[in-house]
Amino acid sequence: MPKISSGCSMIEQGYPQGSCLVETSEGKTKLACKSTLRYSQNKGYERVIKSHHLSRPEDYLSIYQSGCNHTCLKCHSHDFSKVVNGKWMSADEIAQATIEYSKHITVFEPREAATSWHAHRLCRHCGSCVLYGVQSEDCPRKLKQEQVVFSPQGFGPARNIVAFTGGDVMCKPDFYLEVAKKIKKELDDFWILLESNGYGLTPQNLEAYAAGGIDAFWLDIKAFSKDVYRKLCGTTNEQILESVQRIIDFGFTLEVLTLYIPFFVETDEHEKIAELIAGIDPTIPTTLLAFFPCYKLESPIYRPPRKEEIVESIKKMRDIGLKNLRIGNLGTFIKDSSDIDYLEEEIGADFF
Repeated sequence: MPKISSGCSMIEQGYPQGSCLVETSEGKTKLACKSTLRYSQNKGYERVIKSHHLSRPEDYLSIYQSGCNHTCLKCHSHDFSKVVNGKWMSADEIAQATIEYSKHITVFEPREAATSWHAHRLCRHCGSCVLYGVQSEDCPRKLKQEQVVFSPQGFGPARNIVAFTGGDVMCKPDFYLEVAKKIKKELDDFWILLESNGYGLTPQNLEAYAAGGIDAFWLDIKAFSKDVYRKLCGTTNEQILESVQRIIDFGFTLEVLTLYIPFFVETDEHEKIAELIAGIDPTIPTTLLAFFPCYKLESPIYRPPRKEEIVESIKKMRDIGLKNLRIGNLGTFIKDSSDIDYLEEEIGADFF
């Protein structure tokens, strides 16, 4: 029998429904969980998947999902997360794709390193060792040349991790639990990471994920202030902020990400997010991602952060006590070598 509830699982658990409407091919709007997730007797759970491949700079297999419970003004994947776009893939098919990917793994990580954050310590993704046979000056020198392979997004290792990314209907755990069960049956040294906005990570759902073989979360805290969050994403963030402690309590590996979005999420927001994280565990890997204009926050009205703004936030977050900080999307604000010199002088090279 189908296990997908006919109602909203968030409401059933006492939480408000998310901003869940997506566009269908017929030009209609429907709930994401009703139009991109389904169950049948023959195939079990199926999900609309846009693509799947070895992604960079994460260096793991990424499953790009259609359908989301947020409506983010800065969404860079709105063409498939807020539009039903892709093909139906069953849990069996996704598990098989993961098993096929596992044949090409070049680096086996421990469970505590099953994050995107940990990838940067292994490789700079320049491809110099493969293309020219010479490691670059800033190479971490942790890998052999044969461990660096090409994928659609460039060079790097292939790690023993599969991540679900793009759209987010993690308020419906059963699909992910079925995939996890099938993967773990064949690959007991493989880690399953859910990249999530956190909206569906209720205590009940996290308990199910913990019991069902999920290993790690990449939690995207888009803003701390409720009014800013609602303006950006169309939802409340109350249970999202609470989920940091819950994820740790359930024993998952956790990485937290937040963005610098000028005029929306700036240093004052980053300070509050850093205080939240530091109060739980200051060693939680945390990434400050530089925003680039897209979707409804397009240029020239909206812009990426300036290097001085990024540095100010990193310094504040570091001073609050976060131990494992890094910067992402450097290409949005780094224009030449003098900008790199500025970052090294102000904060040191360990942050990027």
